Amino acid sequence: MTVQVTQGGGRSVAFITLGCAKNEVDSEKMRAKAKAAGYYIEQDPEKADAIVINTCSFIQSATEESLEAIFEAAGMENVASGDAKLIVAGCMPARYGDELEAELTEACAFVPCSKEDDLGDILNALFGGSPERAAADDDSDDELSSVSAYVKISDGCDRFCSYCAIPYIRGRYHSFALEDIDREVAAHVAKGAREIVLIAQDTGRWGQDFEEPSSLAALMGELAQRYPSTWFRVMYVQPEGITNELLKTIADRDNICSYLDIPLQHVDKSLLRAMNRAGSREKYLALAKRIRTAIPSVTLRTTLIAGFPGETEDQFEELCDFVSEGLFDYIGVFAYSREEGTTAYELPGQIDEDIKAERAQTLRDLADASCTPRIAQRVGQEMDVLVEGIEEDGQLFGRAMCQAPDVDGETYLTEGNVGDIVRVRIADTLLYEMEAE
Repeated sequence: MTVQVTQGGGRSVAFITLGCAKNEVDSEKMRAKAKAAGYYIEQDPEKADAIVINTCSFIQSATEESLEAIFEAAGMENVASGDAKLIVAGCMPARYGDELEAELTEACAFVPCSKEDDLGDILNALFGGSPERAAADDDSDDELSSVSAYVKISDGCDRFCSYCAIPYIRGRYHSFALEDIDREVAAHVAKGAREIVLIAQDTGRWGQDFEEPSSLAALMGELAQRYPSTWFRVMYVQPEGITNELLKTIADRDNICSYLDIPLQHVDKSLLRAMNRAGSREKYLALAKRIRTAIPSVTLRTTLIAGFPGETEDQFEELCDFVSEGLFDYIGVFAYSREEGTTAYELPGQIDEDIKAERAQTLRDLADASCTPRIAQRVGQEMDVLVEGIEEDGQLFGRAMCQAPDVDGETYLTEGNVGDIVRVRIADTLLYEMEAE
C-alpha cells in the first residue's frame, strides 16, 4: 500500500493506493484530475478534506486488504467527525457495484475505474462547489520525481481466463493512442525519469484494435528512438504476444531492456484449457528456446498458479519438473484464489486451501533453487545500473536492466548519484540481490 503525498493549503485530497503498478498509474491520473479541479494534495490523510482509496480487487486477499484500508480511514478523526469525505475508487466499485454501496456506508462516494476521470466533478459535488482557490498552476505540491516510472499503454482485457475477474472490472481491451502514451512518457522524462516501464493487463496486444493496426514492437521501437537516453521495459506480455518482430526490436535497441515477463500460469495442456488459455509444456519450452536464440542475454520472468481446480498430483509434478529445468531467471507463484463471478469458481475439483498453500510453497522453493543459480552466474559480468536511492545507512542501491522494479531485487553500489546510470562489475549475489563494484 502506498500513500501518494504532497502538502498544500485550501481544499485538500489524500490518496491511498493499493494493488499493482497499474493502480499506481491510475492514482497519478486521479491526482492530476483533482489538482486540475483546484484541490491540493495532502501528505497526511488525517489532515485531508477528502481521502481517496484506490482499491484492488483482483483476488480475495486484495479485496480484504482494501477493506482494511477503508475501515482504517473511516476511523480517522477527520472522517469519523464528518469533516472529511471518504471516497472509494478503483477495482472494488467496478467489481461489486451497488452491492458495495449498500454495505460500505462509511463512504461518501464510489468511483469505479471507468469514472476515475470524473474525480474533479465528484469532489465538487461532495463539497457543494469547486474550491475558492485553484491549485492547478501551483507547483508547491508536485511530487518528488522518480528515476523510474510506469506508463499504461492499454486497459481492459478480452481473454476471459476462467480464474480472472479483470475483464469484469476493467472492461474490454482497448489500446491507448501513441500520442497519449508519448505525452505521458515525455512528462516523466522531463521530471527526471531514466526508465519507463510499459504496463497493461495484456501489453502484447497493443495496437491490434486500431483502425490501422499496429504492434507492441512498433510502439517500443518508436519510443526507444524518440528517447535514446531512457530505458524502456515491458511487462505482462502473454505468450502469444512474443512475436519475432518484438524480439528483433528488443535485440536491436540498446535502450530497450532485454527482459520479458511472460505469465504462463501452468504447463499442463488440459488445465490450461480449463483456464481458457492455450499452450502446453512443449510449446513453452519451444518459446523459451526461440526467445533465447533471438536474445541470448535476455532475462525471463513468469508467474504460475498452484492448486487450480482439478489439478492432480501428476499435473502438479509436471509443473514442478518444468520449474526445475531452470529456464527462467525469476518466477512468481500464487495459490489459486477462488473468485466469485469467474468461470473457475463453479468448476468441480476445488482444492483444499491447505493443499493449495503447500503446493505454492513447494513451487516457490523449487523456483528459488532453480533461479538463484542463474542470478549467481552474473558474478564477474559488467552491466549498467540505474541508481535509484540511498538507504538510511547510506548504502546506494539501484537496478540493472535484468531487474524489474519491485519484484526482482536490488543491486547495491559503492558510488554514484541517484538518477545516474553507472557501469559496474557484479562482485557477489545473495539470492536475488546483487552487489556491484
